[in-house]
Amino acid sequence: MAVMGADLTRQTAVVLAEAIRTGEATAVGVTQAHLDRIDSVDERVHAFLHVDTEAALDAARNVDAKRSAGEALGPLAGVPLALKDILTMRGVPTTCGSRMLENWRPPYDSSVVERLRAADIVILGKTNMDEFAMGSSTEHSAYGPTRNPWDLERIPGGSGGGSAAALAAFEAPLAIGTDTGGSIRQPAAVTGTVGVKPTYGGVPRYGLVALASSLDQAGPCARTVMDTALLHSVIAGYDPRDSTSINAPVPDVVAAAGKADVRGMRIGIVTELNGEGYQAGVAQRFRESLAILEHLGAEIVEVGCPSFEYALGAYYLILPSEASSNLARFDGMRYGLRVGDDGTHSVEQVMSLTREAGFGAEVKRRIMLGTYALSSGYYDAYYGSAQKVRTLIMRDFASAFESVDVLVSPTAPTTAFKIGEKVDDPLAMYLNDIATIPVNLAGNAAMSLPVGLAPEDGLPVGFQIMAPPMADDRLYLVGAALESALHDKWGHLLIEEVPAL
Repeated sequence: MAVMGADLTRQTAVVLAEAIRTGEATAVGVTQAHLDRIDSVDERVHAFLHVDTEAALDAARNVDAKRSAGEALGPLAGVPLALKDILTMRGVPTTCGSRMLENWRPPYDSSVVERLRAADIVILGKTNMDEFAMGSSTEHSAYGPTRNPWDLERIPGGSGGGSAAALAAFEAPLAIGTDTGGSIRQPAAVTGTVGVKPTYGGVPRYGLVALASSLDQAGPCARTVMDTALLHSVIAGYDPRDSTSINAPVPDVVAAAGKADVRGMRIGIVTELNGEGYQAGVAQRFRESLAILEHLGAEIVEVGCPSFEYALGAYYLILPSEASSNLARFDGMRYGLRVGDDGTHSVEQVMSLTREAGFGAEVKRRIMLGTYALSSGYYDAYYGSAQKVRTLIMRDFASAFESVDVLVSPTAPTTAFKIGEKVDDPLAMYLNDIATIPVNLAGNAAMSLPVGLAPEDGLPVGFQIMAPPMADDRLYLVGAALESALHDKWGHLLIEEVPAL
């Protein structure tokens, strides 16, 4: 493992951590290389909203001091990370991609940030996102769109496009995203990176600014399955400050990634997620991946989940309903933006003016949808019915997992589309999450990993693996096996093909 003289930004987190641990590289050197990379390319990519240069270098110096003192270092100590701007970080701007929280600096760290700091991971800064995580393209950020490093005229997915783009542009080897309906997995798919939505409650949500509390889940993102597993093991586990946090042992995802063996496993293709509507190249790479898994010793079967047909409609009633409740706290009174506070307006007028100026069009659209769905006379017909559909989807998953170990599908129906192509068509935008939404409604775990480029446009294709609750290790078992086989086939990792910026 010779990294000295090599481009440090092109190395995996595993390689960087080992180089820092052995003294072949310093954490400061690794961090500075990534800061320089951000300076070089992020004006074009716009993955970051805030780069915390001095704090990152201070954290790196602390890691180097620990190594010099002979202290044991964790498996990711000194490795840089990009943090989605929806997780609070003490004293650092946390905007959620919205003018409503412009310049707000939280007085506390989220659970995820606490655990990253404890593991000596170097946080480079906060990444761009669709406003309050509402979107599939990162075009709904109040601070401008992020661009896909594979093609700067295309979207990087959403809502966590900034984190995925930072990985694909080699601005960071690790990232954190959040997934409410696919916001980790869909960006991973279209940027050729790896993203995992853990079991709901598997990673604590304390300090995660809520969009839809029954759906939101923070998770790890990286360029390889093993890097993602190591990050997963850092941030997962029980936190009593989160009432939804699961008080149970975390599945050994690192061991599973290391094993990478699917022999004897039963893998189910979800019939309802394998029909029409997929780009030809996406369907082709999916079929090829299934053939590889079968060659590796897995049994491939078809599994029906009939209620998945109604998942999109149920999701777009449940999410807006919860969003309309959660976003009511942003009223211009307590923190963040305040408009009209000049002594001539009433409290109600200040609230109205602040929300008018602070929320973008997509956020307003979903707040109105949710408020209507929860209103008297419509609650049972809309929100109540959507929750019944949710129960049916959970039953479909439970039934499927009685006969298979994991379920699979394409992650997204197409490769990355052009910026502006769907921004004025909400339904077309929502359909990007058609394969990812069922997992969030049920609370299961899921991964997206890259499985090649679509022949027609040369852009990355994602393969989705879904596992039962608290069986996150199965994602890494299958994902690592498929990644290894594809690596052998190509002779390199897919991400190494990304065009130079």
